[in-house]
Amino acid sequence: MPDAVIEHPLPLAEFITRFQLLLPETRHVTYHRRRAAVLIPIICHSTPTLLLTRRAASLRKHAGQVAFPGGQRGADDVSAIATALREAQEEVAIDPRQVRVLGQLPPVDSSSGFQVTPIVGLLAPGARFVASEAEVAEIFEIPLAEALSLASYTPLDIERRAQTRRVYFSWYRQHMVWGMTAQILYRLGQHIRPPIE
Repeated sequence: MPDAVIEHPLPLAEFITRFQLLLPETRHVTYHRRRAAVLIPIICHSTPTLLLTRRAASLRKHAGQVAFPGGQRGADDVSAIATALREAQEEVAIDPRQVRVLGQLPPVDSSSGFQVTPIVGLLAPGARFVASEAEVAEIFEIPLAEALSLASYTPLDIERRAQTRRVYFSWYRQHMVWGMTAQILYRLGQHIRPPIE
């Protein structure tokens, strides 16, 4: 499937301004009690990119899926930010001291029973990443403008347990982005899009 055409590239400064001026309401109705967090790592290239991973095929849950670095809150984690930074370091060797945290999005419920808080952070263009062989099969980057373009996503309504749930799908080269990862990106795209005049 061809890459989506982006009509209006999003400069990094404009993304930061929109995100910070329109900080989302972090109180959100969720049903799961177990806490987790993911890092949305934005790399500050001249054309900014978003770092994603493809999970290892050997994992018990969500094997082979495209995901953000992240995971379950640890006993020593003092916040969702601490969880996201620790997990990103474990999975792809991102040094927490090199992340400029912009803020967080409202938590979402995962299909595996977690309340997941997305943390948005910036990384310098020279940042290096090393995949944890036990958890990550591949690390790749996608242009930020494409990742946040609502036109890149196809909605699909799925009925499960007598309830209809909307999921989103998107392709970037050979990677299919879907599930919670696509849901988070779609919400972030909605959050930072310019107001309709």
